[in-house]
Amino acid sequence: MCTRFTSILRRSGRFYLFLISLMLMSFTFQSTKPFRIVFFGDSITQMGNEPGGYIDLMRQEISKNGLNDRYELIGAGIGGNKVYDLYLRLEEDVLKHKPDMVFIYIGVNDVWHKLWGTGTDADKFERFYLALIGKIKAAGADVALCTPAVIGEHTDFTNQLDGDLNRYSQTVRKLAAEEHCKLIDLRRIFLDYNLKNNPDNLDKGILTTDGVHLNDKGNRLVADTFLSEIFPK
Repeated sequence: MCTRFTSILRRSGRFYLFLISLMLMSFTFQSTKPFRIVFFGDSITQMGNEPGGYIDLMRQEISKNGLNDRYELIGAGIGGNKVYDLYLRLEEDVLKHKPDMVFIYIGVNDVWHKLWGTGTDADKFERFYLALIGKIKAAGADVALCTPAVIGEHTDFTNQLDGDLNRYSQTVRKLAAEEHCKLIDLRRIFLDYNLKNNPDNLDKGILTTDGVHLNDKGNRLVADTFLSEIFPK
């Protein structure tokens, strides 16, 4: 009887050790979950997720450094989107992924589409943008705000929509400061680059293919800029 009881205790002990091992494995798995980053925007972001785009270049850099298991990058861009489009699809395209960080890169279409009467008024742009920030932060993610870069690459401020683009960029800067978000000032970064590298005052072909969408150099510049925010020196 004593021998049988001892045997039962031994088996029970092994069972509990097995359960503890499973719990430790589960804890380890959860603690090594990759840092998930969603890039939320319009066609610039949509194209950035394609081969050679800025998100793809970031993934390549992360892979090169052996960090694939530590970072997961998700592209959530749709062509033609404005800030209220992002608000409407926030839950399905961003929050369901339970991101740790979200880069919001929007504003070009809100300004550009004013040429066809379908842009976004400045006050509505700010309200929808603020609502986006609030919902993302409430879900527990950090937020990085990107100013809209260019609609035309002339360096003498003769691009047709420079005034509005500067105004909307200033709104993004203000929201970043007030809401304590990271700011990636692509508007300023692109202008500085063009001043150094566009001596002929071209309207496209420096960082963009058409004055808006990124070429290879533009994608590389954005990728390097975003990587510097994720891996600060």
